[in-house]
Amino acid sequence: MRRPRKRPPAPRSNELPRAAKDGDVEWVTRLLDAGVPVNALDDDARTALDLAIEAGHVGMVRLLLAAGADTAGHAGYYHDLTSLTHAARLGHTAIVEVLLDAGVPIGPQAGIPYTPLLVAANDGRAETVALLLDRGAEIDDRSMKGKSALEWSACFGQAEAVLQLLGRGAEPTARALSSARAGAERHPERAGDYARIVDALRAAGAPDAGEQ
Repeated sequence: MRRPRKRPPAPRSNELPRAAKDGDVEWVTRLLDAGVPVNALDDDARTALDLAIEAGHVGMVRLLLAAGADTAGHAGYYHDLTSLTHAARLGHTAIVEVLLDAGVPIGPQAGIPYTPLLVAANDGRAETVALLLDRGAEIDDRSMKGKSALEWSACFGQAEAVLQLLGRGAEPTARALSSARAGAERHPERAGDYARIVDALRAAGAPDAGEQ
């Protein structure tokens, strides 16, 4: 029986990811010109693109994309994101736009169960939510445990994201309302945020669970 071929080890470099994180365009360009692979991993298994996104370096992201950086690879400290969801979670709206312009899909991402819109809403990134909706994100997508972006943001007390989503036509569900009320009980120190969410959901017509 023929043994399966072993995959070659991923290229390694600490210099390139560090230079990208620092926003050092000259250093990154020099390393790429010297043949360092653009998708090389550092000792924490993170790439230059991953760290440039985390640092918010828009120009660096453009440079790395032009050099062929892989946008589908896992990103983030826990390697549980893609480039686009990483940027969306951090609220780096300009980078989100660059990635979308480069053709990165706006919907469900390879290898992870949630969308850029969901992570942006969940972390209260209202500006990023607006951009994603402008670019065609599905507002009531439920690919993450059957809950919409509105329901997740209501659960976590992200009032600005909730208002943004409701204003753009998200369905004001009983689940969103009950999630907000449960969140208020769990986090009394954030009672004001949850009260705004409950009021907004009720004004938008969200029913109580028993009213459905």
